[in-house]
Amino acid sequence: MTNNILPITGTFLDEISHDINHQNWGEKEWDTDFASMKAIGIDTVIMIRCGYQKWITYPSTILIEEENCYEPIEDKVAMFLRLSEKYELKFYFGIYDSGKYWVNGEYEKEAALNLKVISEVYEKYGSSSAFSGWYLSHEINRNIPGVIAQYVKLGNYCKVQTGLEVLISPYIDGKKALYASESSLIKEDVITLERHVEDWDEILNQVKDSIDIIAFQDGHVDYHELPYYLEVNKRLCDKYDIQCWTNCESFDRDMPIKFLPIKWDKMAIKLQMAKKVNFDKAITFEFSHFMSPNSSYPQARNLFNRYKDQLEKQ
Repeated sequence: MTNNILPITGTFLDEISHDINHQNWGEKEWDTDFASMKAIGIDTVIMIRCGYQKWITYPSTILIEEENCYEPIEDKVAMFLRLSEKYELKFYFGIYDSGKYWVNGEYEKEAALNLKVISEVYEKYGSSSAFSGWYLSHEINRNIPGVIAQYVKLGNYCKVQTGLEVLISPYIDGKKALYASESSLIKEDVITLERHVEDWDEILNQVKDSIDIIAFQDGHVDYHELPYYLEVNKRLCDKYDIQCWTNCESFDRDMPIKFLPIKWDKMAIKLQMAKKVNFDKAITFEFSHFMSPNSSYPQARNLFNRYKDQLEKQ
């Protein structure tokens, strides 16, 4: 295998999280981090979600009135757009996660709420030159009845109302597909490669006109299994003319502490594999915590340096 990696040119912005600590950055700190992103070739940022439960990133009239969300101290969406314009990055907006409707199987209710959020957001921020697309933040791994229809509804609405690209980042239901709250590191009930292909062939056939980009997460199967999943994911995306990105996780799922920056060798191997099967783009979850020189994790700074070393060799 070639030692060259597929360079990371995009990252999620994990501003509203439910399993990773907050770094309490203001615009000054975020400005420094955007400069660090730009310095290594990142051209795309994706806000992971605009809200989770009652915590939101912008003063949404819809979410404050209908979901009793707390009004944020600062409008993070406006800030991210200012910084994206300053550093000439594309910004993708992640939709709202109620933390209740979707997980309770009330998919239509979650989608209906987000249709209103999408309209509100685009009216408020759509004039920004950096606003480049939408991220449907509800993650899936299999062909779950009722879910794909809502993906189609949300994706179509985004495209018809705004003309912008729509991105999803699903995960593979492998042995590392565990919640952060679970103490174990592996599970027994996992999907087979054959079932993964069957499920995603059917899913992509349904969403091919509603979703423009799929960025499969790469951290839920073992390293010796990953090349096979990368190959079939790329082949299926090509079949349906959907852009195929890899979401290279920059945190380590193999450690009992959830979550720490990943060992560089592991990240490099994943990026080498993605390059080998000609993925269109590599993004990461996520730069600011796990591979930024400005992170609260000292290990992240070293990961940043190892990544830069590799780029200089290519």
